[in-house]
Amino acid sequence: MLNYRHKIYKHYSSNRIDRLAPETIAGFRPRESYLKKLIKDYFPKDKNIKILEIGCGHGTLQYYIAQAGYVNSIGIDASEEQVKEAHRLGIKNVIFADLAEYINMVEDNSIDLLIAFDVIEHFTKDELSGLVDEFYRIVKKGGRIIIHTPNGESPFSGSIRYGDFTHELAFTRQSIAQLFLSSGFSDVKSNEDKPIIHGLKSLIRYLLWEYLIRKFYWFLVIVETGGCDKEAIFTQNFLTVVRK
Repeated sequence: MLNYRHKIYKHYSSNRIDRLAPETIAGFRPRESYLKKLIKDYFPKDKNIKILEIGCGHGTLQYYIAQAGYVNSIGIDASEEQVKEAHRLGIKNVIFADLAEYINMVEDNSIDLLIAFDVIEHFTKDELSGLVDEFYRIVKKGGRIIIHTPNGESPFSGSIRYGDFTHELAFTRQSIAQLFLSSGFSDVKSNEDKPIIHGLKSLIRYLLWEYLIRKFYWFLVIVETGGCDKEAIFTQNFLTVVRK
């Protein structure tokens, strides 16, 4: 692991303006609607599938995976502080481990669903290329990977790309497809990280984004380049589903 990573990850939850981990499980609620929709829309229906989440932090997604009834899920994280926070919050299936070292020990074709939520941007290009080859080795045929990562195409990309000292990269639909297709994966689809409707406030945010802000940025690209893909992604982060 690079030296600066040791320094930052040692206190990754607390060495920032606002702590990452909440005091109680109730602190997960701002992300509840988003994560429940993620599970509903993108997880296989079989509750017995083998799930591995890398860079799981203090276990927010692991908590909702368990709440949804999945019984064979493990999260790993390279920050011992984050893992301790997960255990303090009662999320016991979170393990402290170096991500690359742990994945090297995973059996071939053994994982149904691999999750990398705000993770792959922390690796250098050379590290990540080798890591994605390992993803291909451990994911079953027909299995999938769910990735959430900074969007280099977004007008707001700088705040996310440089918002964490340990970020090495940002991605676009094209670059993330290149990365995974070159390792043998068969299908890569990316989607905007739009507001999730779960009340009046979120409905207003969704409508403003979908019918005003997004169209404005789409128009700007057309003015500059003469054209713009209607499926262009402008949100700060985006979600990608990869299939083997």
